Amino acid sequence: MQKPLTYLASAALMVTLALPMAAQDEPNLNTVVATVNGTDITLGHMLVARATLPEQYQQLPDEVLFQGILDQLVQQTALVGTFTGELPPRVTLSIENETRSLTAGEVVEQVMAADLDEADVQAAYDEQYENAEAGDEYNASHILVETEEEAKAIKEELDNGADFAEMAREKSTGPSGPGGGSLGWFGKGMMVPTFEAAVVDMAIGAVSEPVETQFGWHLIMLNEKRKTEAPTLESVREELELQVRQTRVQTRIEEITAEADVDRTAAETIDPKVLQNLDWLE
Repeated sequence: MQKPLTYLASAALMVTLALPMAAQDEPNLNTVVATVNGTDITLGHMLVARATLPEQYQQLPDEVLFQGILDQLVQQTALVGTFTGELPPRVTLSIENETRSLTAGEVVEQVMAADLDEADVQAAYDEQYENAEAGDEYNASHILVETEEEAKAIKEELDNGADFAEMAREKSTGPSGPGGGSLGWFGKGMMVPTFEAAVVDMAIGAVSEPVETQFGWHLIMLNEKRKTEAPTLESVREELELQVRQTRVQTRIEEITAEADVDRTAAETIDPKVLQNLDWLE
């Protein structure tokens, strides 16, 4: 299957200075930048082409982008003028699909952009946070070693009065060792199950017996424990508004589809394997 011309011509990417444009008053989407065999190319065409470029091209200097995009559109327009015969189905069907997709996308954008009712945002906040049970967060330190025997020996020293942070700096093989073994604050689900289970059952200030995980053997000291508090509405407003808009879009899609006159019976007699017949597109 022939690849579409969506690349910037390599020669254009070597250009470091765009050719000067003729003086114009306030360029706009309809401003003509070139004419090829009587067909106009406008700034609008160039902007759309620029918006669909891969990220690595988006970072190029404006001068390079301008000349490269212009060259690409000029080449494409010139090539179009030499085409003879009928366009193959893969082209005409692609145009139909692209038109359908872009138009549907505009409907979605309109729904997304519509003003939000503050009551909907508040309802989303209440549903997610108001009745949620306060969870627990833990502040712990640990000493990580390779064997259970090492862990037991260190535990004995700790029981005899050795300082946990000093032992962590001296003995721990984990990245937290130089910091005295401190892991900071963490909630449920943030640690591996066996480690978390040990912490949940500990008293503040206590040191655990050796705990095995896939990383090795741990001695854990629980420093502090606290209840988590629900965030304020303002601190999560942005994500809640996005959530409300997305829910509204999905609801509207379902409503519009339900209201449409849809008949799928013709598809019921077709073997799904027919989608393998890509040669039909040629």
